[in-house]
Amino acid sequence: MTFLIRQISYTATGREIVRDAVLPKPQISIGRAAGSDIHLQDLAVTPDHARIEQVDARRVIVRATGTLGFDVDGRTVTRVDIDAVKGAELRFGAHRITVSHGEDDQIILAVQRVDALSDASEEKDEARVFSLIGLLPGRRAMAWAFALSILIGFLAIPIISYATRPAPDTRNIYAVKNERQAQMQKASLTQGDTVTGDAAWSPGPLSKAHHALEGKCESCHVKAFVAVQDTACQTCHNPKDVHEHAPAARIAMARETPGLGGRFLASVASAFGKPPAGSCVDCHSEHEGAAPMQQTAQQFCTDCHGTMDQRLKDTKLGNAGDFSTSHPQFEPAVMVAPAGIGMKYPRFDRISLDKKPTDNSGLKFPHDMHLSKSGGVARMARTLKAQEGYGDALACADCHRPTADGVRFLPVDMETDCQSCHSLGFESVGGTVRTLRHGQPAQVIADLRAYYRSTGPARPIALGGMARRLPGDYAATKVNAAYVQAASARPGNAEAAIRAVFSKGGACYDCHVITPPGAGGNASWYVTPVNQPMRYMMNGWFDHAAHKTETCESCHAAPKSKQASDLLLPGIANCRQCHGGEKAKVDVPSGCALCHSYHIGDGAPWVPANSIQDKTVAKVIALSGATASKASTGGLSSNTKRNR
Repeated sequence: MTFLIRQISYTATGREIVRDAVLPKPQISIGRAAGSDIHLQDLAVTPDHARIEQVDARRVIVRATGTLGFDVDGRTVTRVDIDAVKGAELRFGAHRITVSHGEDDQIILAVQRVDALSDASEEKDEARVFSLIGLLPGRRAMAWAFALSILIGFLAIPIISYATRPAPDTRNIYAVKNERQAQMQKASLTQGDTVTGDAAWSPGPLSKAHHALEGKCESCHVKAFVAVQDTACQTCHNPKDVHEHAPAARIAMARETPGLGGRFLASVASAFGKPPAGSCVDCHSEHEGAAPMQQTAQQFCTDCHGTMDQRLKDTKLGNAGDFSTSHPQFEPAVMVAPAGIGMKYPRFDRISLDKKPTDNSGLKFPHDMHLSKSGGVARMARTLKAQEGYGDALACADCHRPTADGVRFLPVDMETDCQSCHSLGFESVGGTVRTLRHGQPAQVIADLRAYYRSTGPARPIALGGMARRLPGDYAATKVNAAYVQAASARPGNAEAAIRAVFSKGGACYDCHVITPPGAGGNASWYVTPVNQPMRYMMNGWFDHAAHKTETCESCHAAPKSKQASDLLLPGIANCRQCHGGEKAKVDVPSGCALCHSYHIGDGAPWVPANSIQDKTVAKVIALSGATASKASTGGLSSNTKRNR
């Protein structure tokens, strides 16, 4: 037994729309409830109004389920027996249901709305009858009212307030010669916003760097509906302290030429007051949240550096488009020639790690021997474990100490880091050990001459392996008398003692590079200044504190290094194990700004060497770990005075 429900409706133009649905069941329901088989949206119909049951192939029975009946051919009944072949017409409120017989003994029920809704809802639909919506204005009127209120509150009032406000003082504070006027002008930038109602225009809170300007929009947005200009930034940021990372003309040459679409967008932006390419706002994006200012997007850098060699034919920089796939090998600033006799300043060159450069540090130091788990050094570490806090063998942290911020490491200092194992003591006076003065070669020579002048040859001292005490031989504060007596080679006069200190096996020779008198025109013994850079990548930034979860050996191959000249810097492949480009699927997606700074001062690599002033050279040397003032006198500078 099957019912064919035929819903008939009409469009606004009178076109008839018919939708058929087949219900293979012997009985169907009629009502206002959504779950009814024939759903009639009419308040004159109860939620469960009637049932239609098919008795046989042509006969159906319609009966009301409640007290309300229905109309059959003009009369109201609660039950009717209908011959589908003859047909009948049922009325439920404003709807007409025509019963007829179809093929395959289907009972066809044609449902059609023929009148307005019932008296209870003739002019109002169901929602209006049971809600307060009928008491409110129409939707169109409310939409216009809301739109008008938004225009008044968020546009008209701020514009009127802006037009009637007092003119702000926008002079550059660094251009104001009177200090008091400059302070007053700077204070005016943070007095508060003078435009009423424009707070709703803010796209988000300011960064920590500009938090003091929160709610003071006119400090940066000087002109209405005009992007922030560089002059607004320079009211607080001294333009003398902000350098382009290359000359402006060269940047313009390196920048990729935009296509037709890019030029069109640039012209539109310019029409609305956006500054040209290279302005402050191109890189520094504000209103990104109350946190550190967002890093510059990688695309800002790669627009020039991704294909730089195509526009700057003379560039020595490799293309850099993405750290994962397109970035040259690191080029640290390595000292290739130390300051010395006839050379006032050391010479630094940027050399690719692919060329396996060496660093002329002025030291002789085997890392592998000091980090070995066995041997004399390890035995000495175990001997001094309780006194110095060493482990069963030396570790990197025993000698390399981080700076206060953890970013870099301080230079190794003889007195702090080496003397516990390598004593420079040569005499004990009343229980106090006299030592050679480290870092002062001229003073060492003077002390030895004074010692022999006061004691004479009757008290020769051992200044070979004795002064440069080997691990395991002596305590740090004692002189081993038995060793002194057993020493086979003891100098008998001051000059022999001086020669022993600065010669092979002597206190200075085995750790430092020594130039004897006469070599290169030098009048005395010369100790090459020690170079211990705290920073090699002068154009890149690296923070050791951010990598404290890693071991030293995961980046630095110190346990296998036999010479101090080994440059123990990790190559780019090592960094790529964790770092990738801005959108790379790696542990640490890294854009250009993570390691590189845009604003670089005097002495940048692109500055011709002959244009760098002496003070700039001195600054570069200081950053690299050398001290020019001591180098010119032939003295050995103390490590504690370097790398400031």
